[in-house]
Amino acid sequence: MLPSTPGGAADALAVAGCIRAALAERIDVGSLPLHVDGSIGITLAPADGRDPGTLVRCADVAMYRAKQLSLGVAVYAPDADQNRRERLELLGGLRSAIAGGQLVLHYQPKVDLRTGRTTAVEALVRWQHPAHGLVEPGRFVPFAEQSNLVKPLTRRVLMLALDQARSWWDAGRLLPVAVNVSARMLHDAELISTVRAELDRTGLPPRALELELTESAVMVNTRNAMSVITRLRGEGIRISVDDFGTGYSSLAYLRDLPVHDLKIDKSFVVNVAHRTKDFSIVRSIIDLAHNLDLRVVAEGIESSEVCSLLRDLGCDEGQGFYLGHPVPPADLAA
Repeated sequence: MLPSTPGGAADALAVAGCIRAALAERIDVGSLPLHVDGSIGITLAPADGRDPGTLVRCADVAMYRAKQLSLGVAVYAPDADQNRRERLELLGGLRSAIAGGQLVLHYQPKVDLRTGRTTAVEALVRWQHPAHGLVEPGRFVPFAEQSNLVKPLTRRVLMLALDQARSWWDAGRLLPVAVNVSARMLHDAELISTVRAELDRTGLPPRALELELTESAVMVNTRNAMSVITRLRGEGIRISVDDFGTGYSSLAYLRDLPVHDLKIDKSFVVNVAHRTKDFSIVRSIIDLAHNLDLRVVAEGIESSEVCSLLRDLGCDEGQGFYLGHPVPPADLAA
């Protein structure tokens, strides 16, 4: 953060360039060469703010923009921040929201397409913000994933989901609950111990929990991901590869990955009844998965036509507005 003098931005960009160049130098850890990169956000005082808290939050917004657009370095630009005040408030309040009980979970059913029976539910986080109302995850989860808040956020969601599952199981509804795991958490050494501790705390069996991992998260470090997923599966936890078809992966990893389910990304499902290429992709994924002894879940089912088509193609389970919207736990029974 530099004063907003004529040379302030130029000086900051020069310093940022030097920092990134230093980070880019190879680091040898034993026999393993490591290459590190970084994204830097720049904010200027007093144009962007007059107190340290506001300036740091503006710098966070700029850094997120640098990551999102692969710029390396970005200077905070109010014009480029369409929801500046709201975004800053969300950034500043997320930590206290996680700790202060403002996060709530809605649940969306997974339905067996042959029987119509609900087989599990997916936990989807929302932020019950005191000023902005119910905030959708797309407006705050990316901030958490780019910061050190992803750990407490994941722990909180896991805790809430398993507490709710405990309530359902006590009432005789033996519904597994699925929780999404970000790329950073998948490669965190504490993930396995955190999951085990929460299952022990609630007294639930491992089959009460499913973990959903995006295809891109698995591919960040395939060897490490393989080890973590193998250990989680060894604990008895069901594992799904989410958003399948959107990553840039080799089929070789799928052959060896110890998962149970593939979830076809909704971008292929929504128009599967009207786009020949989407139909071919979905049919091929279903056939491939079944040949690998994997179950297939289709996301984004929004019509009876699509639901029937997927059932005819042999898709095992589905999610989407046609089958059930994400709702608070009290509304799920209906």
